[in-house]
Amino acid sequence: MANDFAKFKNSARRHKTDVSIARQIKIAKAHGAGRKVLKQPHRLAKHHAMDCGNPKCYLCGNPRKTHKVKLTNQEKRLFQDLDSFNHHHSNGNHNENNSQ
Repeated sequence: MANDFAKFKNSARRHKTDVSIARQIKIAKAHGAGRKVLKQPHRLAKHHAMDCGNPKCYLCGNPRKTHKVKLTNQEKRLFQDLDSFNHHHSNGNHNENNSQ
């Protein structure tokens, strides 16, 4: 290593990786997949323990295909009607006199 700062950055990066692996191993053991994970624990550095990789899985798959939803939540927020004023803390009745 060139200097102390580079050594610190390298050790911090390695520590962060080790902590994330330990966290994923803990999750896998809690769900009963610990034996499979302990053979290759470093595999969890970039992949989650509960990600099965099956695109048809309800949790791991694309929500447009598994949930039969046309728009994602981000797209729904993007395309919402911003011209009309909605009272978020009301009973749902729209009163034109109470507009703020």
